[in-house]
Amino acid sequence: MSHSTPAATPGATTMRATALGRLAELLDRSPDPAGDGHARALETELADRFEAAHAVVLSSGTAALHVALGASGIGDGDEVLVPGASVVMTLVAIRLTGAMPVLVDSACGDLDFDDLAAKTTVRTKAVLPVHLAGRCADLARLTAYCADRGLRLIEDACQAQGTQYDGRWAGTFGDAGCFSTKDGKLLWSGEGGYLLTDDAGLAARARSFAAHGFLPAPDQPAGSRLGHNYRMPEPVAIIARGNLARFDELLALRRRQTRHLLDQLTDAPGLTVIPSDGRHAWNGYAPLLRVELDRPREFCARLAERGVPNSAGTYGLTTADRLPSLKDLALSACPAARADLDTTLAVVVHEADTDARLDEMARIITEEARQWR
Repeated sequence: MSHSTPAATPGATTMRATALGRLAELLDRSPDPAGDGHARALETELADRFEAAHAVVLSSGTAALHVALGASGIGDGDEVLVPGASVVMTLVAIRLTGAMPVLVDSACGDLDFDDLAAKTTVRTKAVLPVHLAGRCADLARLTAYCADRGLRLIEDACQAQGTQYDGRWAGTFGDAGCFSTKDGKLLWSGEGGYLLTDDAGLAARARSFAAHGFLPAPDQPAGSRLGHNYRMPEPVAIIARGNLARFDELLALRRRQTRHLLDQLTDAPGLTVIPSDGRHAWNGYAPLLRVELDRPREFCARLAERGVPNSAGTYGLTTADRLPSLKDLALSACPAARADLDTTLAVVVHEADTDARLDEMARIITEEARQWR
């Protein structure tokens, strides 16, 4: 079965022509160490597109998380509450500040609020929900929880570009929302990331933190604080601007791809679609199915061997307490999150996946499920 790349859409063709023209102009002019016109333009366009007061573009989604935490004053001795179902990049960003992640049990994207309350202490400074596969926690309840306790709310929305919750964009509920533009994300540029915020002071501190502390920020004169080199390069910003201009097309495509694959799996035994609730306008980031077969993680690994990439089988997605790289932290177990991730098939799809490719993945999944039973 053919895996050929789909024909370029008018939006993709326009994006390529625009990006190539901008890259040519960039290459033709004399090098300017302070040149960041496309990065600054991208910030304005992102803020406008997702209805935020400020956007800060950065070198990666992990950098966005680190910058948001650092700009929020999170540091040594602090604790950050984070779902047990988190990717390692989220935990790394917390540790880079010197803070300690504290795992809260979670399932199907939502947090266990009883566990959240039990683990909130005087050392807790922030809550960091992770919108895996574009699914969000109860953000209205979480916003109120943080406001009542004076906690920062920082959203890891790296997989949630285009998701709306209660009619509002994911990543705009908290003090800051963090996003990735790595390949595979809906808005992609090879590498890169950004944060959204309505807090002008946080945005200024974020820009300074991402530029070695050389920029002034409220209560932080230029050079008064150490920072990092997390700036987004101009060529990356050019690609991101091109894809942002066709974001509606990219969002519609991902939703259509996910629906297409799920529609082909209605006869797959032991697999049921995990629906989103009525409060989500979900971005369709990944087709999600509940695996009701024996040894579900082994089943996901088998699919990966057969060429069906998925979170558990290909990338080993599991709860943070089971990650070998974090074993020295002795993180608490999260049984509901573990059971949820262990029985979730999240198929990885990409803009270039044709209907024929999606049909082939559906055929393999159905075939393996029948044999597994």
